[in-house]
Amino acid sequence: MSFPVKKSLVLSLATALSLVAISGCQQSTDNKEEGVTTKARLQIVEDLAGVPYQQLVTFDPQEIRQGGDTGIAIVSSESYSKPSSNISASRKGNFFIGNAFFKQPWVIAPASTDSRDGLGALFNVAACQSCHIKDGRGHAPLTAEDDADSMLIRLAMPATTEQQREALKQSQIEKVAHPIYGGQLQDRGIQGVPAEAKVAVSWTDVPVTFEDGHVVNLRRPNFQLKNPGYGAFDAELMVSPRVALPMIGLGLLEYIPEQAIKRQADDNDDDKDGISGKYNWVIDPETGKQSLGKFGWKAGQTRLITQNMSAFNEDMGLTSRIRPVESCTKNQPQCLKAPTGADDQGDGKSPVEVSDEVAKFVEFYTQNLAVPDRRNANDLTVLAGKKRFYDMGCQSCHTPRYQLPKGKDNHLEQQGQIIYPYTDLLLHDMGDDLADRTIAGKLPAKDAQVEFLATSYEWRTPALWGIGLAKKVDSQATFLHDGRARSPMEAVLWHGGEAQPHKQRVLKLDKKGREELEAFLNSL
Repeated sequence: MSFPVKKSLVLSLATALSLVAISGCQQSTDNKEEGVTTKARLQIVEDLAGVPYQQLVTFDPQEIRQGGDTGIAIVSSESYSKPSSNISASRKGNFFIGNAFFKQPWVIAPASTDSRDGLGALFNVAACQSCHIKDGRGHAPLTAEDDADSMLIRLAMPATTEQQREALKQSQIEKVAHPIYGGQLQDRGIQGVPAEAKVAVSWTDVPVTFEDGHVVNLRRPNFQLKNPGYGAFDAELMVSPRVALPMIGLGLLEYIPEQAIKRQADDNDDDKDGISGKYNWVIDPETGKQSLGKFGWKAGQTRLITQNMSAFNEDMGLTSRIRPVESCTKNQPQCLKAPTGADDQGDGKSPVEVSDEVAKFVEFYTQNLAVPDRRNANDLTVLAGKKRFYDMGCQSCHTPRYQLPKGKDNHLEQQGQIIYPYTDLLLHDMGDDLADRTIAGKLPAKDAQVEFLATSYEWRTPALWGIGLAKKVDSQATFLHDGRARSPMEAVLWHGGEAQPHKQRVLKLDKKGREELEAFLNSL
């Protein structure tokens, strides 16, 4: 994609903005206000990016290709569904086979299509694409009558014994699951198997006023679980709504070195900038070993293969080598007795429904969904918004740039790329408003862990690349973990906790400032 503009204008603009950026950088590093980026944090950002800070703030032609050589230049409803542009012809076939298994619905066993049977007995959707609409993000139900097709509800109980508390502290278990309903609610069941519950939502308007008097009406969701199929829910059950995340660039995020993520962690806010991100330390369900979590709203999965097979298991009730046990609890006898589509793989191990071959095809597909190139990256309004983004310290969590290493055959397309995902992949406390609630609507204890080390208040920083095309891909797409935000600006205005000072700076923006910030976000 080319951006025709007079060379003299680019040079003068770059010079002017570089001077402003350097000045803004100096102001930020010397400012003692809580939440302003410190010199230590800026050094980390520069080291990970491999370029000076002022280059990040100004027009960077390389950033147009957010996904490096894997990126694509397309603006349409298919913007999230294309393969990496540097994928070889010999590997492209694997992408389209994986795409077929991602899109096509699985069916109830027994069936003649034995490569795709075994749905349920309890499940949320019949196909991955049902949640990740056109490989994009999901949305919350608009009314109490709508189905929750592109979101799910995670469940957790508070630890009540010293053994449970210690196991969570050491990341030896993911959570304290509910004895009847497990760790995820399945709102559908095959014939003869009752669904676990019906998800219903109502909305409350929450007006927010900018310093200049401009009012934005946010909406707060109230989720309810109705018609429980296996007995009443406990009042202290913690309920976590999660809309589907976009699928683009996941192979690039997977290839970010663990050390780069760990280096950004600051559990105790030692640098006193108000940001205390931490990494999640989780159990890899394939190896059984502890490793750094990267994927999911709470960074609870280590790799794409484990993320995919966990979704197959919990969202669709399908078994695999990595997740070989049906998603039923011992208190759900109808589920346990239901027919399965498990097939013998010929290796003497227990039969499973998702074969190793299918799992590999789907893994390759999810590794190679390309990130769309940026639009209007050198537009004056966009560049002004970019500088506001940095001046307000947003890059403290949304780390802009990484240089990926070389050398792994299973990441041929991703290795060596320079990428601009705008995420640190760390967990951050986002405040009371965004925290998970108990089923009774109350805030849980501040330290109550719900997914390995992640508490109800903590969320992994989502990547921002492609966010400006979310509505182009699906007009109903929403933002934040529970889909309450209908635009990126609404998402910003829900920020709290560690991001509270940053939100307050946003609220001081006048009309021009808001337009500039939104223009930058929409260019990503």
